[in-house]
Amino acid sequence: MSDRALCVVRAGALTTVQDRGRPGHAHLGVPRSGALDGPAAALVNRLVGNPPDAAVLETTLNGCALRPRSAVTVAVGGAPCRVTVDGRPVAWGAPVRVPAGAVLDVGPAVAGIRGYVAVAGGIAVEPVLGSRSTDLLSGLGPAPLTDGTILPVGPLVPLGSELAPHARVDVAPQPAPPAELVLRVTLGPRDDWFTPDAVRAFTSRTFRVSSASNRIGLRTDGPALERALSGELASEGMVLGAVQVPPAGRPVVFLADHPTTGGYPVIGVVRAADLPAAAQAVPGTPVRFVAVRRR
Repeated sequence: MSDRALCVVRAGALTTVQDRGRPGHAHLGVPRSGALDGPAAALVNRLVGNPPDAAVLETTLNGCALRPRSAVTVAVGGAPCRVTVDGRPVAWGAPVRVPAGAVLDVGPAVAGIRGYVAVAGGIAVEPVLGSRSTDLLSGLGPAPLTDGTILPVGPLVPLGSELAPHARVDVAPQPAPPAELVLRVTLGPRDDWFTPDAVRAFTSRTFRVSSASNRIGLRTDGPALERALSGELASEGMVLGAVQVPPAGRPVVFLADHPTTGGYPVIGVVRAADLPAAAQAVPGTPVRFVAVRRR
């Protein structure tokens, strides 16, 4: 067995393998999946010299701990947290060398929710439909990490005649988790299923992130949106960022592991560029939906 592997010492609340996901399979009922905070995942890959589509670990709230079988270069980003190697503090947001057998501990998030751990060579689990991502809805990809899981690490990527170097930086700047989540939304296609007052409330009132949010969707607490039509829709295709409104009237923003079809009306669709911030919004964060025109 190759010594380019990581042993999971502490899996954390929810740690999954993620890359850019598997777009293009919605007709098979397969969501896109992939890292919820794509820019954070791409940055830690860059810090260790990986291509942007290399698989990383996505942690949730309380991090994880890993022991490499051979020396590796890693970077931790996304939600700020304390990082140690065998108990000694090391840099967050910068490349760090971890000796063979040492324990890399990614601590609880001090702000935000999701951290990202990249290792030079990438997490080399077997791809499914072109992606190594864990999909919590369909069950595709590797299972969420458990204590004792062994994760293979890929070979270092050649860069010309030399191995790809990691980034030469002290600390890479990263955006702070949002104190207020502002989501630009294009109304429709089913905004006409809601009363004019409900549409106005959707784009003018403040909601808050619900503790029931997950990788499938960001759920909100706040004013209930009243329907103008009381019937039920036939199941329709759903896209990333769709804002579906269940019977209780509280909007749900579909994230990476969202279902590919649904029968509740979609009042609007959030711009893709605003979704990474949603991945880091802790429960209770204020949410405002701002209507923008179709481009």
